[in-house]
Amino acid sequence: MTQKITLLTIESLAKLATVHQPPCLSLYQPTHRRHPENRQDPIRFGNLVKELEASLLRKYPDDETRLLLEPFEAIANDPDFWAHTLDGLAVLGGPGLFEVFQIQQPVAELAVVADSFHTKPLRRFLQSVRRYQLLGLSLNKVQLFEGDRNTLDEIDPAPAVPQTMAEVLGDELTDPHSTVASYGGAGQSSTPMHHGHGAKKDNMQIDAERFFRAIDRAVLEHHSRPSGLPLILAALPEHHHLFRQVSHNPFLMAEGLTVNPDELSIDDLRERAWQAVEPQHKERLAALADEFAVAKSKDLGSDDMAQVAKAAAAGRVATLLIEADRQIASRLDGATGQVEVADLGDPEVDDQLDDLGELVVKMGGRVMVIPADQMPVQTGLAAIYRY
Repeated sequence: MTQKITLLTIESLAKLATVHQPPCLSLYQPTHRRHPENRQDPIRFGNLVKELEASLLRKYPDDETRLLLEPFEAIANDPDFWAHTLDGLAVLGGPGLFEVFQIQQPVAELAVVADSFHTKPLRRFLQSVRRYQLLGLSLNKVQLFEGDRNTLDEIDPAPAVPQTMAEVLGDELTDPHSTVASYGGAGQSSTPMHHGHGAKKDNMQIDAERFFRAIDRAVLEHHSRPSGLPLILAALPEHHHLFRQVSHNPFLMAEGLTVNPDELSIDDLRERAWQAVEPQHKERLAALADEFAVAKSKDLGSDDMAQVAKAAAAGRVATLLIEADRQIASRLDGATGQVEVADLGDPEVDDQLDDLGELVVKMGGRVMVIPADQMPVQTGLAAIYRY
C-alpha cells in the first residue's frame, strides 16, 4: 500500500483544528475488512469524490479543482489500499495538507468542502473510553496493537521503537551469536533457555534490561502519551517482571497477559485483552459516576444542557461525559454558551453534544464518550465543574 496512513492522536487531530487555507475537503465513509463486502468501498469512495468535485467547481476553476482532487483519486485507484481497510475511513485534504485515517468503527458517509475540516467523528472516536493499546514483547519481537471490546488490530510502531536488541546495543550486545529459545505450548507459560552461563548470562540480563528500557521510553513518548490509552503488556512471566522493573510508563496497566502473543490468534488475544481491561474500565466509569454525583450535590456539576453550555463557554467545565451515539440538535454560541434548539436535518445545524465537546477541549477540559447504559444520567451529558 503506497498511501501513508496517519496515526490518529490528540496531536494529529489538533493539527487539523488549526487554521488552514481553504478549501478544506473532508470525506468520511464506512469500509469493510473482508471480501466480498469491501468490493463496493472504492465505488462509494469514487461517488463521494464526485460530490467534492461538484462542490469545488461551484467556486474554484477546473485546474485548481483537479489539483486538489489528485490525491483523493490516487486512493480511489489503489487496489492495495482497499485490500487493507478497517471499519471506517476519513480523508481530509486541502492546499498543503492531505491526511488519511483508518478507524476501528464505522462512520457516516460525508463529503463536504468548507473553510475548516470536519473532525467531529475523529474526535468522538478518540474520546471513547473503551479503547486500549497492547504491547507484545519478547527478546526477539516487538508488536503494538490497538483495540476495544470488539476489535483489535496490529499497528505500526513508531520508527523510534526498537525492534531488536542490536538496534539498541549495537557492538555492545553480549555474544550476538548466542540464542534465546522459549519452550512451551500455546497458552502455556514458556521457560527461556539461555545458551550461556555465569557472567555471560548476567550480561545477557543486562542486555535485556537495556533493550526493555529503550522500548519503554519509545512507546511512552510515541504511543502512550499521544494516545492517552491504557497499555496492556503481553509477554512471558519473566519478561513481565523485568519490563515492569524498568518501566516508567504511567499508562501501563497492573494486569497484563502472561503469554507470548504469537501463540494466540488475534481473536483470542482480543478476548484476553478485554478480560484484563474490563475490570479497570468498569472501575473508571463507576469512579466518574461517583465524582459527578458528589459534584452535583455541591452545585459543581450539572446534566442540564443550557447550564452546561454556559459553564463550558466560561471555561468552568473540567470533565464532560457524553453519551455515545446520542445526538441533540441545536445551535451553540461558543462565546456566550447560548443554545438555540433546531432541527438536526437542517444542514446549518450540528450536533450539540459534539459542539460542546469541542468547546470544552478548547477551554482545556477533557471529554469522555460513555456507552449509553453506563452514563450516570439520562440527558446525554454530565459535566463536572472546576469551580
